[in-house]
Amino acid sequence: MPLTLYNSLTRRESPFEPLEPGKVRMYCCGVTVYDYCHVGHARAYIVWDMVRRYLMWRGYDVRYVQNFTDIDDKILNRARETNSTMEAVAQRFIDEYFVDMDKLNILRADEYPRATHTIDGIKRLIHELENKGYAYASGGDVYYNVSQFADYGKLSGRKLEEMQAGASGRLETAEIEAQKKQDSSDFALWKSAKPGEPAWDSSWGKGRPGWHIECSAMVRDCLGETIDIHCGGSDLTFPHHENEIAQSEAATGKSLANYWMHNAFVTVNGKKMSKSLHNFITIRDLLEGNWSGDLESNPPQPPLGKGGSKNEDSLGKGGSKNEDSLGKGGSKNESEKSKAVEPMAVRLFVLMAQYRSQIDFTEEAIARARNGWNTLNEGIVFGFVHGSQLGWDSDKILKLPIVESEAVQQFRAAMDDDFNTPNALAVMFELAKELRRESNIIVHGGKTEMPSEVLQQKWQNLVKLARVLGFSISVPLSATLYTDNSNISINKLEVISGLTDGEIEAMIQQRKDARKAKNFAEGDRIRNELKDKGITLIDQKDGTTIWHRG
Repeated sequence: MPLTLYNSLTRRESPFEPLEPGKVRMYCCGVTVYDYCHVGHARAYIVWDMVRRYLMWRGYDVRYVQNFTDIDDKILNRARETNSTMEAVAQRFIDEYFVDMDKLNILRADEYPRATHTIDGIKRLIHELENKGYAYASGGDVYYNVSQFADYGKLSGRKLEEMQAGASGRLETAEIEAQKKQDSSDFALWKSAKPGEPAWDSSWGKGRPGWHIECSAMVRDCLGETIDIHCGGSDLTFPHHENEIAQSEAATGKSLANYWMHNAFVTVNGKKMSKSLHNFITIRDLLEGNWSGDLESNPPQPPLGKGGSKNEDSLGKGGSKNEDSLGKGGSKNESEKSKAVEPMAVRLFVLMAQYRSQIDFTEEAIARARNGWNTLNEGIVFGFVHGSQLGWDSDKILKLPIVESEAVQQFRAAMDDDFNTPNALAVMFELAKELRRESNIIVHGGKTEMPSEVLQQKWQNLVKLARVLGFSISVPLSATLYTDNSNISINKLEVISGLTDGEIEAMIQQRKDARKAKNFAEGDRIRNELKDKGITLIDQKDGTTIWHRG
């Protein structure tokens, strides 16, 4: 079965055929760097990281480029609010972007072009459009003449007469700028300089580029006139991607991209994420536990700067929260710790939905993702936990190629179907659950009846497939696992989410002691706490208790 992709341009799935056999040129629209990234950004960049990783696993040589928009009204406003500069604000939030994305295990792009570093390419492209009659200068600005491009609207499906200036909140709204346009649908390629704002010399006078022209120029400079895949959030379909097509294809006479891919939105409790609704959640707050379980009661996010919740005084150098906001000594309280979401659970939350389906961020959905990651991670660590007992060389095994099996074929079939990650994860969960059952048998019985070579293949493939989807693998640590009847010294991975086996056994002993003292309420509380963390207890007739995860 060939790899098939849904193409937003053709509105149908079709086999993927790269321009050059074995190679993929892929461009992703990046962030405008004026604030911390939020869960919507997390979804977008996890999705495109997944697509990139899978293409690489399928044998493609992928060149992946993602830009930074580092000149924009929002950045300039933030600079004024913080008594800073555009350059300083942009660099700060580029740095913070990498902090967040590294935690989510997102591969670095092959290149990160910036708008301010592409000014010559931008001006050259505008001149080409002007010479071909697709652009006109007006009062120091330069506008794209939408009526001249016959295919305008082919990506979004909108008709020119239905379009209105101001879509996406980026187009000009000031009356004086509207008066410069020949038509309200025309959009800015170059904006004349305003007092106190950065500007570059040009034949039209000092100014700075419009938003849409930046990506057209960066795609051409970094990847060429036609690329294989252009991707981004569905909110970029119009006007940004529509305008990119108009600019690039008018200038070159060639298709900008053969495949257009868009990920769907993230909602919060069924509502659009918005600072005004107090349900705006940054990646940083999610990972550190600084978000409310009542997602509509998250504190409002005032602007960075004096009086804001995220200025330098409240953030400290590098954007970390100071001791006053964390308590004495800077340590988080227990409620904050319990709300902190593991990075790989965030990644799983995103991939549990097909990328074109809207996902709803709720406390229950995050709890399911955390429990799901516990299950996957138990399978992933199986070889490190039990490998020596089974006579394995775990490090050597992980250097071996994936073993063809029915599970691998099912995974590949799911991913080849327009990156159907829910079905691919279902395959991985089955492997993880099998390994978890065998782990419990080994822990509580001392041995497993399944042949060692079969267990090895299942573990080897699970780890390999987890890497394809970008789940990080922890480093083995020496630890002691306590069971009901013995202490087994093993080489295991410290489970990075949920409770370790030793912690579970300790809680079971606490419950046993409480019940012995006839404190049944405390015993029930411990059982319920374990149940909430995905641990099921089974009391035996002989007075012992066995347990399993999930």
